[in-house]
Amino acid sequence: MSERETWTTEEFGASHEGAVGVLLADGTVPGPVFFPMSSGGGGPSVSQWSVYDGHFAHVPRAAALRAVCSCGWTGTEHRLDWDEIGEEELAEVGASAADASLEDWDEHTVEVEKSAVPLPETVTGLLTRLEEEIEKLAKSSPLAAVRAARRLEVTAARVGYWPAHDARQDATAEQAAAALGLNEDGARKLMARFGRWNPYL
Repeated sequence: MSERETWTTEEFGASHEGAVGVLLADGTVPGPVFFPMSSGGGGPSVSQWSVYDGHFAHVPRAAALRAVCSCGWTGTEHRLDWDEIGEEELAEVGASAADASLEDWDEHTVEVEKSAVPLPETVTGLLTRLEEEIEKLAKSSPLAAVRAARRLEVTAARVGYWPAHDARQDATAEQAAAALGLNEDGARKLMARFGRWNPYL
């Protein structure tokens, strides 16, 4: 796997892993750049946007940056002006385009959250209040807060068991993935964890 900075949300994890993607002048996506070690052995394979500056023969030059997501979504192209960049470091002068890409991905995850099955306000309100109360408890008694978090784990495992089995019967893998805001693999593993079955059977 090539090295590059990625972003995730706590709820959607690897199903919506974002990064800054690179486009070349011809509209193609470049492959990772390999940097051999000075000793002549192996080396890192890098696809971090800031390495695509064209300073070496084997390194192509980025024409635009855009957000990409592991779900296949891509964001708006943010063009790079090389006449303006000149010999400056791409990592510095391209930072605004990279930041704009992150903002695009943030908006994408908001849309993913909106498209997931809605939760009643009573449930979201209770979860928010519970989180606030445990954070408050942590200031006076960290161990009590840890115990409360552990009780949450136990409760989640208990209350999620039968819904996971019912959902397995009632929904297709595609429907479950859409409702949970995950890819099919992520949804299958989540339901298997709550339902306590092997996700690969």
